[in-house]
Amino acid sequence: MKPFVPKFVWFDGKFVTNDEAKVPVMTHAIHYGTSVFEGLRGYWNSKNLYIFRLQDHIKRFRNSGKVYSVSLRFTDKQIADAIIGLCKKNNVRESCYIRPFYFVGQYGINLHVTESSPTHAAVVIFPFGDLFNKNGIRAGISSWRRIHDISTPPLAKMGGNYLNSILATQECKRNGYDEAILLDYQGNISEAPGENIFILRDKKLLTPSSSSSALEGITKYSVIEIARDLGYETIERDIPRTEIYFSDEVFLTGTAAEITPIVSVDGKMIGDGKVGKITQKIQNMYLEIAMGRNKRYSRWITSVY
Repeated sequence: MKPFVPKFVWFDGKFVTNDEAKVPVMTHAIHYGTSVFEGLRGYWNSKNLYIFRLQDHIKRFRNSGKVYSVSLRFTDKQIADAIIGLCKKNNVRESCYIRPFYFVGQYGINLHVTESSPTHAAVVIFPFGDLFNKNGIRAGISSWRRIHDISTPPLAKMGGNYLNSILATQECKRNGYDEAILLDYQGNISEAPGENIFILRDKKLLTPSSSSSALEGITKYSVIEIARDLGYETIERDIPRTEIYFSDEVFLTGTAAEITPIVSVDGKMIGDGKVGKITQKIQNMYLEIAMGRNKRYSRWITSVY
């Protein structure tokens, strides 16, 4: 099957061609980063396309905008219908990434954004495979610290927040790593530029909490539930930088990254330098669920066709 090239996008309530979806250069979000976004995956299992945790993503989508008084002028059902409808409109029959977003439109250079400020909403979709090598990546701890609630709320998925992630990513690439790990203001492990992080010590999973500026990741909390059903406890707590070097396994979680093993940090080998057994179990179960092959978790997936 030839890769599909999405012809249509959803923009302000209508399906239009990509060329027809235009915004003026005075769009506020271009100047100040006043945009809200989400990332979802669609999984094609040769029979149907399944969207992973659609309603949970939409809930966070709306909540992120509330922090900055940026209004989403469509109901949750309208956004869900737009996402499903766009998959159908583009006849998507391969795994894909779905990006809904909304943003402040023409508003001059006024920084006083309110619920009545003009906004636009859109959804785009494109083919997507593995973001990282599922056999393991090498990570480096960045000198850049993760944004903190005292200055820029990290729990809101705002476009402007990810400038912090861009700096960390640029640094790690210059240093020869595949991905960065950011510390919080106190020097504890926070997260990667676009992923949550888990470490395994003594058969217990540890992951930073939101107090360490870690995003409340939908994939993260999916993994906590999966791990529990596999018999592994997860503890959310502060993780000092040094502790990651003592870990038996390390992996990242996120919509784009899914479950990505880390085999070394700062050049120090994690475990035996290969994908850990528990990481592999979680990887396999996550994919089964996303592909619609595990009835126990059927509440997490939405079929398109």
